[in-house]
Amino acid sequence: MSAIQRIALVLTIIGAINWGLVGFFQFDLVAAIFGGQDSALARIIYGLVGLAGLINIGLLFVRDPQTQTSTQREPETTR
Repeated sequence: MSAIQRIALVLTIIGAINWGLVGFFQFDLVAAIFGGQDSALARIIYGLVGLAGLINIGLLFVRDPQTQTSTQREPETTR
């Protein structure tokens, strides 16, 4: 995973936590920290989280090396 993907993943997690807070408690943490939903800093954070989500779409199509099947069989043990 590249550094950009890791940063995007962290931003996506921040966005998910913020949406969870909005959904469960009607509390927008980003807006509270950066001065309301209409502030320039909050809009930048919202935009970065949105871009991070788009970057992370690519992670859906990356193969996981642990789930790939090998064409070679392991030798059987005899008892």
